Amino acid sequence: MKIPTILTTLALCLSASAQNPDEKYFAYPSYDGDDLELTVDSKGTRWRLWSPAADAARVIIYPTGINTAAIDTIAMTKAEKGTWTASVPQQLYGKYYTFSINQDGKWLKETPGVWAKAVGVNGERAAIIDFSKTNPEGWSADKGPAIKHINDAVIYEMHHRDFSEHPSSGIANKGKFQALTEPATTNPEGEATGIDHLKELGVTHVHILPSYDYNSVDETNLPANQYNWGYDPLNYNAPEGSYSTNPSDPATRVVEMKEMVKNLHDNGIGVIMDVVYNHTADNDDSNFSLTAPGYYYRHRPDGSYSDASGCGNETASDRQQMRDFIVNSVKYWAKEYHIDGFRFDLMAIHDIETMNAVTAALKEINPDIFVYGEGWTAGDSPLPVERRALKENVSKMPDIAVFSDDIRDAVKGHYTDAADRGFATGKPGLEETVKIGIVAATDHPQVDYSKGANSKFPYAAAPTQVINYVSCHDDLMLTDKLRKSMPDATDAERQRAARLAQTIVLTSQGTPFIFAGEEIFRDKKGVHNSYCSPDSINAIDWNLKHTNADQMAYYRELIKLRKAHPAFRMTTTADVARHLKFDKTEPGLISYSLTDNANGDAWKEIKVIFNGSDEPREVKVPKGDWIVIADDGRINAEGLSTTRGGKLTAAPRAALILAREK
Repeated sequence: MKIPTILTTLALCLSASAQNPDEKYFAYPSYDGDDLELTVDSKGTRWRLWSPAADAARVIIYPTGINTAAIDTIAMTKAEKGTWTASVPQQLYGKYYTFSINQDGKWLKETPGVWAKAVGVNGERAAIIDFSKTNPEGWSADKGPAIKHINDAVIYEMHHRDFSEHPSSGIANKGKFQALTEPATTNPEGEATGIDHLKELGVTHVHILPSYDYNSVDETNLPANQYNWGYDPLNYNAPEGSYSTNPSDPATRVVEMKEMVKNLHDNGIGVIMDVVYNHTADNDDSNFSLTAPGYYYRHRPDGSYSDASGCGNETASDRQQMRDFIVNSVKYWAKEYHIDGFRFDLMAIHDIETMNAVTAALKEINPDIFVYGEGWTAGDSPLPVERRALKENVSKMPDIAVFSDDIRDAVKGHYTDAADRGFATGKPGLEETVKIGIVAATDHPQVDYSKGANSKFPYAAAPTQVINYVSCHDDLMLTDKLRKSMPDATDAERQRAARLAQTIVLTSQGTPFIFAGEEIFRDKKGVHNSYCSPDSINAIDWNLKHTNADQMAYYRELIKLRKAHPAFRMTTTADVARHLKFDKTEPGLISYSLTDNANGDAWKEIKVIFNGSDEPREVKVPKGDWIVIADDGRINAEGLSTTRGGKLTAAPRAALILAREK
């Protein structure tokens, strides 16, 4: 039986629609003006909401941020490019507002919109404040540290609450933005904590876990002591209220976050913001869904939310309005809060074009701003692999860096297996993967990528595209990993392994990244994923700075060494291939030289030897006048002793670093 052509066509259309439920969204008009969603000036207060499929929209005005009745409702008028507008002649400072749209015959729940820059308690209502009155004294001249390249940075990842909450911190404003504005704080032994600790350690930038307004902590009940990392975004462009001293006052959180940034800048430390544009805390009730249902998300063929984030949904950066949102959001944080860098959570959910647009926009604001992110997803996505901002595609994103899972897993053991050991804990066969980390995943004639455990080709176009680390907030932190994988060792032996691991990170090409508290051998009681664990798990016990003073001293000297010597911070693949020369070694050993005053270094040659085994190893070093920089778990950036070279002993589970000036 022959089916009529019209029915065939209809069937094909329905089939195509079923296969791609998102196709219709690409036909939506986009709006590229700079007046979304609130403008207050001499002409009064104006709103412009992007909601192209709405049948009607309204603005609802409130006297407070929570638990009060509306004082006015203003019908919005349909305008150009999918927007709705409304205005009043008054400057409504001190008032709050929400939007509500009518779509498909139904009024949706109220929302503060996606562009709220100030919010009331728990982010339920957007606030109208005068941002010109939120700037600290000297704000116009404020700027972060100038760095020529990202690998000049030493990044310290921290959580506001973890860093200051413990009684031993000596910090008054525990868990608050202002914790990083308090000078001269100490632990019970009188040793520096807080910002003075950061300066003593020598890090250049703090990477702070999400500081925007997130969903999971009830700001009306802070005594309940709820905890969360903040990877559940609510309002992307307003600071988190629980980190302010007064969550009920929308201006306070803005002022205090700016004061934190300025104080860090005044002390020579940059601020990196952790951003999570890849998903939202809610699905149907998110601010995105309540302003433009469906548009901002990717969907499966059956219409359900695609979930490459592992958190229930994923956003659609490849759609113009979402791309513009991400780009303009980071621009806003860079301009309004003077943020120095951005770390993108699950960056590979985003498309390459969007990420390149992000860096281009930021570099126009401040050439020293840098961007890095996780070059992977937590699940599959409808976005084609070749378009994803994956680690493997980073060469297509010249101003972006990605985390190296190569060095992470090879040095300490695989992250999915707590008991698995790595090079630094005596597991053989990982030397080539560690070398991939040492050359920052660049094309090097002495690195055999076919033997790599994770990567099989040199994915980085330059060493500036790789972030080296062995632990972060995710998974077991280094201390806990060492306790799980070295159950019969003493903590002194584990600290020795930690020193070796971090020496590999800090002397490798690329950008080093350490997790807060590792320098004093902090742990999280073996908790693998502490995103909502209590302070008893997450808070840094600053008494450990005294207990593990030698560990702190080692980290401090290691960072000092890296900062003092540009040989560890080469910026081109060609330079790494030319100046970094590996030696032939036995399993459990890695040895290489940085030659010919690499990258303008004052030292003619630096010899770096890593012994990951639990036995001393004999190594041959050319005869000459060598300065011993590191040996047997000790380090001094200016030298421990001298040697004439020849046959030397590399101590077990330790680095031997030598240098000669001519």
